[in-house]
Amino acid sequence: MSGPFMGDKFSGHRSGAGAGGPAGAIWEAMEQLRGQFEQKAGTRMGRGDVRAAVLSLLTEKPMHGYQIIQEIEERSGGAWKPSPGSVYPTLQLLADEGQIGVEESNGRKTYSLTDEGRKAAEAAAGNSAPWEAQDGRPTGRTRALPKAGIDLAQAAAQVGRSGSPEQVDKAVAVLEDARRKLYSILAQD
Repeated sequence: MSGPFMGDKFSGHRSGAGAGGPAGAIWEAMEQLRGQFEQKAGTRMGRGDVRAAVLSLLTEKPMHGYQIIQEIEERSGGAWKPSPGSVYPTLQLLADEGQIGVEESNGRKTYSLTDEGRKAAEAAAGNSAPWEAQDGRPTGRTRALPKAGIDLAQAAAQVGRSGSPEQVDKAVAVLEDARRKLYSILAQD
């Protein structure tokens, strides 16, 4: 979040010690957080992951497209929410290949595996689902925190760009309190 995200008000705001004070330190920490997690915790999955996820979910029960999107998001702990622009073309491709069947009812298409699709899903059953890490643990648990941190950094940047000096002071206090609370979570063990 360099350039326009930094904003003069936040990075150079004087809350006691100037840019090197609490606002500058918080901003620097936010930049480090964003930099670390931006590389590790993107929400994009690899090519073929949507296909594998759809086949995996349809082994459990027939679903409509929106259900598939919601289920992937839930199972990934919010870390991966495929877009309709990736799910629906995948469903169409699987239908064209004869892997899934489509039944329309009340204007809503419900997708289910065909015998051929079931065989393909069973062949891939040994692989972990795309929303799981290689060790079988859900990836969402490790990705939800970085996403929340990035969202927080974006909100802080917005306050820094457009907030009044009083609003920036309040934001700094909130962020300092959040930092203390996060460390207290670790201290509870």
